[in-house]
Amino acid sequence: QLQLVESGGDLAQPGGSLRLSCVASGVRMDYFAIGWFRQAPGKEREGVSCISMNGGATDYADSVKGRFTISRDNAKNMVYLEMNRLEPGDTGVYYCGADGSSWFRGCHRNDYTFWGPGTQVTVSS
Repeated sequence: QLQLVESGGDLAQPGGSLRLSCVASGVRMDYFAIGWFRQAPGKEREGVSCISMNGGATDYADSVKGRFTISRDNAKNMVYLEMNRLEPGDTGVYYCGADGSSWFRGCHRNDYTFWGPGTQVTVSS
């Protein structure tokens, strides 16, 4: 069974940066597309950025394009989300999810069936 654990969430000022990490165990991570999703209070979980099994394809929400970068290191079973120029609207619990489909389907929440417990990101002055 694939297990995911996120880390790196913190309090950041607007305009600041954070780097989130997701580590996988139990199953090789390169069998899965991995995505970062976030959930703000009172809102549904939304896709932020997702990456294909070999890292060759990525998908970003319009709200984070040009500010966030997703990457993965399959040798280390790690996926990262580099977040720059943070805005208060980026606040939420960030979850790492895995999609075991044999092709990259993008960042649709219902396609991701394994989840980590989440890490809190708060952007505030």
